[in-house]
Amino acid sequence: MNETTHTNDRYVSFVDIDCESRVDGCIERIRACIEHNTNPSPLHDYVATKLAETEARGQDGLYLIGSQVNVLRELFEHHDDDAGLHLLECIELECC
Repeated sequence: MNETTHTNDRYVSFVDIDCESRVDGCIERIRACIEHNTNPSPLHDYVATKLAETEARGQDGLYLIGSQVNVLRELFEHHDDDAGLHLLECIELECC
């Protein structure tokens, strides 16, 4: 019998890829970073503005993450947020 391994492939199907939870978690981490006043960054205002614009337009968080992935990576790196970086990478590879 031939044994196969299962990997999630967004190009085939989004089945078994919980993008919504990942995006929600990433947005929470983004908010935590931009509200972190003890380690300010010029990115805070930019990301806060983009987040507000995305919400005002009724776009989902995946749109924000997909269009700002490099800025968000820099934001998470600035805050040494390894969990945020991991979520961002998972979203970029499996959901965008």
